[in-house]
Amino acid sequence: SIDPEAVAEAINEKTCAVLINSPNNPTGAVYDQPNLQELFDVLEAGSKKLGRAIYLLSDEPYRQIAFDGVAVPWIFQYPHSILGTSFSKDLSLPGQRIGYVAINPAADDHDRLCGAITLTTRILGYVNAPALLQRVVAEHLGEHVDVARYQDRRDLLCRGLAEAGYEFVLPQGAFYLFPKSPIPDDVKFVRALQEENVLVVPGSGFLGPGHFRIAYCVPESTIERSMDGFAKVRKQFA
Repeated sequence: SIDPEAVAEAINEKTCAVLINSPNNPTGAVYDQPNLQELFDVLEAGSKKLGRAIYLLSDEPYRQIAFDGVAVPWIFQYPHSILGTSFSKDLSLPGQRIGYVAINPAADDHDRLCGAITLTTRILGYVNAPALLQRVVAEHLGEHVDVARYQDRRDLLCRGLAEAGYEFVLPQGAFYLFPKSPIPDDVKFVRALQEENVLVVPGSGFLGPGHFRIAYCVPESTIERSMDGFAKVRKQFA
């Protein structure tokens, strides 16, 4: 979750924006409304102290993928807010970088921000989505992937890892699990898993040393086949 006191301490005269990601990659955490309100209050105070707006950028490609009835709060209660998202996750279109940016109408320099974002997409031409894909996505606005499939895979993976002795926090959204590594050296542990043909990512790559990330957007059969490898390597470092 967000540590508002740490954010407040980090704000200085160079601070222009704060970036958040919910549901979160790599943890699957969803920032609830009270936690976000604490962040809003910190940013309001910081903006007042600096005499200019501190923008809040919310990266939300996993918004539609939330489990157990968890609601993903909107960030537009904070006036100087910008939301970015991608249909690559909502519609399960891996690699297709097509989405949108929404700027809070109450944000300072709203018109200049719109112009800057428009210019950026023209300069970074290589990220522009193909015209055909834009037409396809336009026909599917409001639709999203079957979240129940992801939740079933989450539950299958978590049951297996719990039985093998792993420690983790149950993810509320996205399709990632961020367990604790049995040893402090998460890179060494990940390499041991590779020897069992289990591919995960070291947590140190996400500034979360001592953990590792699993993506469970794979068939159930893949998760089931990985359990022996997870259990074997866990015992190896017990």
